Parts: sequence; structure tokens; C-alpha cells
Amino acid sequence: MNTQTPSRAGGRSARRAARAAKLPEHMRPVRPGLEGGRYDPLSAADVRRIHDTALDALEQIGLADTPASGIEILTKAGAELGSDGRIRFPRALVDDMLALACKDVVLPGRTEANDLDLSGTRVHYGTAGAAVHMVDVDGKSYRESTLQDLHDAARICDALDNIHFVQRPMVARDVIDNLEMDLNTIYACTTGTHKHIGTSFSDPSHMPDCLEMLYMIAGSEEAFRARPFVSNTNCFVVPPMKFATESCETMEACIRGGLPVLLLSAGMLGATAPSSIAGAIVQAVAECLAGVVYVNAMAPGHPAVFGTWPFGLDLRTGAMSVGSGEQALLSAGCAQMHRFYGLPGGAAAGASDSKLPDMQAGWEQMCSNVMAGLSGLNMVYEAAGMHASLLGFCHESLILSDDLIGQALRCVRGIEVDDAALALEEIREVCVGGPGHYLGTDQTLARMQTECIYPSLGNRMSPKEWDESGRPDLVANAVARKEEILAAPAPARFDPEIEATIRSRFSIHLAH
Repeated sequence: MNTQTPSRAGGRSARRAARAAKLPEHMRPVRPGLEGGRYDPLSAADVRRIHDTALDALEQIGLADTPASGIEILTKAGAELGSDGRIRFPRALVDDMLALACKDVVLPGRTEANDLDLSGTRVHYGTAGAAVHMVDVDGKSYRESTLQDLHDAARICDALDNIHFVQRPMVARDVIDNLEMDLNTIYACTTGTHKHIGTSFSDPSHMPDCLEMLYMIAGSEEAFRARPFVSNTNCFVVPPMKFATESCETMEACIRGGLPVLLLSAGMLGATAPSSIAGAIVQAVAECLAGVVYVNAMAPGHPAVFGTWPFGLDLRTGAMSVGSGEQALLSAGCAQMHRFYGLPGGAAAGASDSKLPDMQAGWEQMCSNVMAGLSGLNMVYEAAGMHASLLGFCHESLILSDDLIGQALRCVRGIEVDDAALALEEIREVCVGGPGHYLGTDQTLARMQTECIYPSLGNRMSPKEWDESGRPDLVANAVARKEEILAAPAPARFDPEIEATIRSRFSIHLAH
């Protein structure tokens, strides 16, 4: 006679299969575009003072080195060219251009599932940078980065749920010609990922060829303009308070060609920006407001991201300190200013000064990633894989950051409070004639996937289980995951006809 208690319908194996199945997007515990904005490092009065001081800087100091085309665009809009060659911005002009600026930017992916809605305080994490070295975790050494490394990084990002966009994280040091490097950067990224891509262009004269390639990939110029899956990362200023002439000319060409732009100001605390956190934010805001005027004077409502990227500096040595608490505060404070203007914004967070994916990297990456997300930063750049104060990129760290950012996003999501979550009836059922614990209740089982996020590589075994499992190593597991991703065909590769057309027109350095 069978005296065993019947198992629940479906049994343990069925429940495990249900948990292993991928959840619908709306039920995932974390996902792109969760709303942050619960953390305010600045008071309302602080925000207003920063805004007013930035306007004073624009009106009284202005920016130098404006290209001739920019002088024409800006002065026609109402900016003033002084006898000292500096362009100054009356307050009313800044207000007028802020009113014209696009507030609800969507950055398309190559597929709609990867579109990024930058409205409000929706948070997205991705890569960025121009690292010149790759981290070799096996040899604990550095080497020059290559085009293949860039392509592989894009492919890895495409496979990671919590990396939402791919801004070029490294420079292809093995492509010597600058035009070919710009073209091959586009090719390596777009054949690696369906997610939105950001890249820079090294010279305005390269834009016709780069636009031609983008239009080919999209199928036509009209198709690309309708869904621009690549945006221009543009360092249009050289802090403090100077325009970068060639970058401004490139920005103008990108706007004419239909690319969204990231208006990037990257001053360094105590070197090219004031040494106080508030002062560095003031300067970055002033420079990016000048960019808002520039863009909207040329093309009202053109999609642009307010890219205040002030970086920390170790004032003892002059080295960047991107993994510092000061960096976390800089980026969070900038995010609060973006919210004040109602503009889509981006800043840097998640990079590390550590040379390898070690404990230092973990605490540095988590600190600024969490604070940036909680502050409602729309685009968290440098969020994964970046080491050595932006000099080195690491594929394995990129993979580990998927877990790290997942936990950061869970913090961004916050705590839902409703009748079901308050759980009064659940407490009653368990405590009054119930089992006295919540393990195995319907509510607990239902919340296992929707309330909690579980690490893919992070290890929660007991010491005994860990020992019996061969003492798995975190970095070794990341290496294995990298090899697994790169062993499969790239899902984002082009249709053979498009591939052939591009290769017949341009010098592509990656092998088929």
C-alpha cells in the first residue's frame, strides 16, 4: 500500500521547469527602463543654485573655440559673439531652447525589443569608453585592444539581459587608418548586437562614408532615419568651457544625417573642472546646456542625450578615480539635474580603478551603479567591464557585471506595497493552524521569480556544497560563459546580401 503523501500537481520537476522557463518581460524582477529617482543627493535649493550658477557661467563666461558653422548657427539663434571670441548665451535663449528640446527620446535597437525609452526616470545600463587595452585575466596582464575584441564585446552584450545598450567600449588599435577604424567600429558593433549602439567618429570628413554604411545596414536612408539604431557619442566640448571644433562639425553632420547625439562633457575634478563636486556639476551642466542650444538652434527637437560626465580625480597623484565615492556622487548629482530639466540624460558609473575583476572592482562598480540607478539616471554609461580608470576593458568583467547590474536594478525597482505584498492573509494562514513557516506556500512559490533576482554566476552555496562541487571559481566561470557565447554563431550578423554589399564597398578587417 502506498502511504506517501501525494505531491502537488505537476510535481517538483514541473515546478523546476516552470522556474527555469524565461519569464515574460513584464513579469521579470528586473528589466530595462525601471523607474529610479528615489535618491536625491541635492536639495531642491541646491538644484536651483546649480542651475542659476550654470546660467551665470554661460551668460558671463561663455565658450571659446566655436567653429565658423557653429558661430553662424548660434548667433542666428540669439547667442552673442564677444570681441574675445567667446560665445555667450543669454538666459532667455537657454530657456527658449530647453522648451524646444526633445524630452521623450527613444533610442531604437536593431530590433524593437531592444528600444530604449528615455522618458522620465527610466534607467538603462550599458558599456562605453575608449579603452586602449584588454585585460587578460589568465595572465593578469594587459595588451592592446583589437577589432575582434570589440566585436566579441558586442556579441557578449547581446547575450546579457542586464546590459541594455552598447556604446563602443574600446578602440580597435589594430586598424591604423582612422576612416577604416570608424567604419569597422560600426561594422563590428552592428554585426555583434541587436541593441542600441553608440559610437564616435574621428573626423567630420568621415561622415559621408559612415552614413552610407549605416543606410546600407538599415536598408535605406529613410529606414535608418525612422529607426536610428546607432547614435553619435560626441565630445563637443573640451573642458573647461571650450567647444571642440572638429567634434562640433561632426555633430552637425550627424544631425543632418539622422543620428541621435550624446552631448558629452567630461571634465576632471580638480584638473579640467572645479575641484568641488558642486562646481564640477555646474560646469558640466553649463557645457551641456550650450550643447542643447547648439542642437536645437540647428534642428529643433532633434534627439539628444544630456551627457554630463564629470570624472573624479585622485588629487594626490593626478590619476582618475572613477571607482570612488566622489564619482558616485558626481553622477547621481548630474542625474538629479537631468530630472530638473526634464531631459534624457546620461553619466558615467560602474567603472573601476582596479586592474582586474577582483574585490576592489566589485565594491567600486556596485557603489556608483546603484547610486546612479537610484537617482534615476536614464543612461548609465561605463557600467560594465571597464577597468584601470578607463584604460582597460575586460570581457569576463563584462559578464560578471550582468549579475552585478541585476542586483543594482533590483535596488532601483524598490519595494512594492499593496495588499498582496503586505501579506496579512498569508501571515494568518501560516500562523493560525498552518505550518508555522512560509517555505512552500503558494505565495512564496509564486514570488520566487518575480520578487527576487538570482545571480547567474554568483555563488550562494554553503562551504560544504562549494567544496563538493570542486570549489568553482567566479572568474573561471566567467571565462567559460564567454567561450560559450562566442562559440555560437552571432545572432546579429547580417543577411548575406547586405554582408556582400558592405564588403564590396568598404575595407572590412574582420574575417567572415
